[in-house]
Amino acid sequence: MTSQQTQTDQNKAIARRFFEEIVNAKRLGVADEIFAADHTYLDPSSPMVGPGPEGQKQLIGMYLAAYPDLHHTIEGQIAEGDTVVTRWRARGTQQGELPGIPPSGKSVEVMGIWIHRLTGGKIVESWNVWDTLGMLQQLGVIPAPGQAAS
Repeated sequence: MTSQQTQTDQNKAIARRFFEEIVNAKRLGVADEIFAADHTYLDPSSPMVGPGPEGQKQLIGMYLAAYPDLHHTIEGQIAEGDTVVTRWRARGTQQGELPGIPPSGKSVEVMGIWIHRLTGGKIVESWNVWDTLGMLQQLGVIPAPGQAAS
C-alpha cells in the first residue's frame, strides 16, 4: 500500500468517525478531535453554522435535539487526495423543535452527500447537500406534489 493510499484510507476513517461517533453515538465532543479550529461548513440549507468544531456541535446538536433517534447510514464513500465524498441516508422521528418547526412526531428519511476536505488529519472544509425539501414535505411543512396545502 502506498503512502497516498494510506492517507486516503485515514481520511475516509475520519469522515466515518463524523457519522458514526458524533451523529450516531451522539458524542459531540469528538468534533474537537476531527475538525480544525477554522473549519468552514457550506450548506445552502444551513447558512448560519459557525466555524470550527463549535459550529459542528451546534449544527448536529440542533438535529439531535429535534430527532433524538437520528441515525445516519453511510451508503458509499469515495476518496481522492485530501477529499472524501460520503453518500448518506438519515432517518429519525421529530420529537423536538427545529427552527420554526414545532415537534410533529413524524418520521423522516432523507439522503445527501457530504464532502470533507482534510489537512493534517483534521477536517478543514465541509460541503453538505441533502434533501431538505423532502424532509419538509415529510414533516408536512410544505405540501408534496399533488397534495393540497393545509
